Parts: sequence; C-alpha cells; structure tokens
Amino acid sequence: MSEQNFDMVVLGGGSAGYAAAIRAVELGLTAVVIEKDKLGGTCLHRGCIPTKALLHAAEVAEVSKDAAKYGVKTAFEGMDINGVSAYREGIVASKWKGLQGLLKARGIPVVEGEGRLVAPSTVQVGDDRYVGKNVVLATGSYSRSLPGLEIGGRVITSEQALELDFVPKKVAVLGGGVIGVEFASVWRSFGAEVTIIEALPHLVPNEEESISKQLERAFRKRGIEFSLGVRFQGVTQDEQGVVITLENGQSYDAELLLVAVGRGPSTQGLGFEEAGITMDRGFVLTNERLATNVPGVYAVGDIVPGLQLAHRSYQQGIFVAEEIAGLNPIVVEDVNVPKITYCEPEIASVGYTEAKAAEKFGAEQISSYDYNLAGNGKSSILGTGGSVKVVRVNDGPIVGVHMIGGRVGELIAEAQLAVNWEAYPEDIAPFIHAHPTQAEAFGEAVLKLAGKPLHAI
Repeated sequence: MSEQNFDMVVLGGGSAGYAAAIRAVELGLTAVVIEKDKLGGTCLHRGCIPTKALLHAAEVAEVSKDAAKYGVKTAFEGMDINGVSAYREGIVASKWKGLQGLLKARGIPVVEGEGRLVAPSTVQVGDDRYVGKNVVLATGSYSRSLPGLEIGGRVITSEQALELDFVPKKVAVLGGGVIGVEFASVWRSFGAEVTIIEALPHLVPNEEESISKQLERAFRKRGIEFSLGVRFQGVTQDEQGVVITLENGQSYDAELLLVAVGRGPSTQGLGFEEAGITMDRGFVLTNERLATNVPGVYAVGDIVPGLQLAHRSYQQGIFVAEEIAGLNPIVVEDVNVPKITYCEPEIASVGYTEAKAAEKFGAEQISSYDYNLAGNGKSSILGTGGSVKVVRVNDGPIVGVHMIGGRVGELIAEAQLAVNWEAYPEDIAPFIHAHPTQAEAFGEAVLKLAGKPLHAI
C-alpha cells in the first residue's frame, strides 16, 4: 500500500472539487483530485452543459418554425436526434478535454477511482492512500426519486432522458422545478406533447410568484399542459407506455415519465459518518465557512445543504481553497447566489422575492417595480415578452431582482452585483445602459425606483 501526502486532498472532481484544487495550487499549495467517473462531474457530463446544448437545439427549432414572421423562408421538417446528440456530445468532449488540460498544466494529479474517507486526513483508492493536511469533500449529487417510485423501463431520470435516441410523442414530467420545466421546454420544441405534474401550487415554486404565473401563461401558450397542487400517487407501465395517477384520482398516459423531483447528496458508503462527520439526511453539515465538525475536513457543492447549482459549487471550491490558505474570503449567502432556469422563456433571479423581503424587512419597508419587456426595444426585436422586477428596501438597497423572458439569463450578472454590493437604485440610475439592449429593462426599473422614470409609468 502506497501513501502520498498533499496540502489538500479533494474527493470529487466536479465543479466544486476541481475549482478547489486549481485555486489551491494558484495559492502555492499542493493538491490532488480523486474522481470515480469523469473529471467535470455531473455539470459537464450529465447536467448543465449537455442540457443547455439540448435547449439551444430547441431554440433553433423554434426559430425555424417562426422564421416567416422575420421574413425568412424556411421550414421545420423535424428533429434529427442523432445530429442533436452528436452536437451535444461534441460540446461536452471539447470542454472535458480542455478541463483535463487545465489541471495537467497546473501539475494537479487526477486519480481515477472510487475514494473512501478512511480517516479524517486520509482518502483511500484501492490500495493507495492520499493523506492531506486538509480534506475537501466534493462528491456531488444524484437524481432522486420519490419513496416507492422505482426508476426503470419507461420511468426515467434526467440522465436517461439525455441519452434518448428518439423524440417521444407524449411525455409526462414529475416535478415542475428547474429540471422539469427545462426538459418540458425541450421536448415541446422537439414536437412532443408534454404534461408537467407538480404537487405545489405553481411551476418553479421557489421563484417570485409573479414570475411563476408568467411562466405558466407562456407554457399554456406553447401547448405545455400541467397539473398543479395535487400529489403524485403512482405509475404503471407496459410496452406501450405509462399511466400516472394522482391522489385526486386523475390520471395521465404517456410514453415516458421523467422523474425530476430534485437531487440527493452522493455521500452513502464513503466513510464520512465513520470519520465522525456530522450528517443530516445524507448531507454534510458545515459552518458558514464550509468547515465540518472534524478539524481539517471541509465540504463543498451539492452535498452541503442549500442551492444545488454548479456556480455555487464552483464558488465554494474557490472559497475553501482561500480559507485554507488564510485569505479569509467573503461568505456569499445562498439567497444572493444567482439562479437561471433555461426553459423558454428563461427565468433569472437573485436575492429575496418580494414576499421574503417583506418578511425580513417588514412589508411597509419594501418597494418594487415590475417593468414589462413590451416596452423594451431589443425584446420586441427578439419577439419575447416578460418582465424585470426589482425589489428594494425603502431608502435602502436593492435586495432582489426577478426576470422572465427570452435570454434574460444574460442579464443576471448586473443584478447579482447590485444585490451583493447592496447598491441603491439611486447609485445605479446615473449609469448608462447601451441601447438597444435588454439590459435597459433593468435600468428602467431602477430609474423608476430611484424616482426618475423615463419610459416606466
């Protein structure tokens, strides 16, 4: 049995893990990454990148269907799913190769194999042990199901959905959160009939309620059906398809059922509890600085309770490396992490919803303005509707921004800077937003809240 020593041993090579290792080496530390599958993790191979490639293919399909209104003669003849898969896999392969080169150039060894924490400072892979002055747990997440709902056959998760070699004619989606509405959007653009089943009262229930309602209207217009506020009861399947039943007795039939009810932490059987680390329902509990109760052991990414987003994981990886190096990095609360849902129309948000802001600061202390994209020139050119809503504390900072519309995900950078820097609308109002851009919509909302509206009423 061999033993190697490092300043940092990282268990998991996804967004959080490789970011921690790269930043650690930049700061003069030594690091090793241990990954049982492929460097890049879920985000690169089964999540963010391949699903957004599908969504772009869906966008191209929609543009081809609507090209006549722009004066372009074209026709939508259907989807070449093998061509879509080749495009998606090409993007992933390119990014994977680039990431491997990035770690190699920095001299970071990547160990292929399943690691297990055998002591607070030691990860074992086969007969080899990797000992760290610090250990960073970054083992990621998996697609969850509901109790008693078995995955298999025509009941699939997002991983299997990515690998389909056909476009289903009719599909049901269990879960109206981010993953559910993104796949529903893709399949509808590809020509499938889609029904979403969500037990809560709205689609994307964690978003501002007005945004959820606008998405529901947009989905109805696109022909995407959904059932809200009634729980799933069960599913049966045969060679022809599936039949889904709800607790109110209603039933739906489809070729496939996509289970999109969230993701669970991949921590089972990895030795965390045996090493004395405090856990809760599979999640690793940490303090605000991502340290576990065991000295020298940190946890980052999807295994830490909170938002399960690749950019949050990436930021946490950087944070831990800087924390270990003694730089005392700034904590970014989950509420101030930007979120984007890449369906059509897109949703982007950061900070408190109006309801949550009222709870925190008092309803009488909150003001908001919802700017309709119908007044935005670039949105009209693109043919998208939607809105940009900005929430502020009266005589105080912007505490929330909530957007819906085509391509609004590209606007979230300015919004998250405003929220995280606690900018007042009056601070932003004098600055110039280029014309014609969708960014002007954020500028118009800020002007309104600063008391000097231009196009807002």
